[in-house]
Amino acid sequence: MNAPPLDPQEAKARGRYMALNLARLGGIGVTLVGLAGVRLVLPLPYLLSLALVLAGIGAFFFGPPMMVKRWKAQDGQDGG
Repeated sequence: MNAPPLDPQEAKARGRYMALNLARLGGIGVTLVGLAGVRLVLPLPYLLSLALVLAGIGAFFFGPPMMVKRWKAQDGQDGG
């Protein structure tokens, strides 16, 4: 069974949805690598590990909203 072709708006929305979820997963991955370094499971310097944890948390919480803001600006919509 073949799915019906998507219109361009729906294809764009699906791509953006996928990008948001990949950004969140990337943030989780970076955070986990940092935590493994902090716990000395990975041979990383402590400060680098701590920076990875903070960067991962920041990417998880602030990355997707920043992406949405940029997309709305590109689409010509106002943010508020």
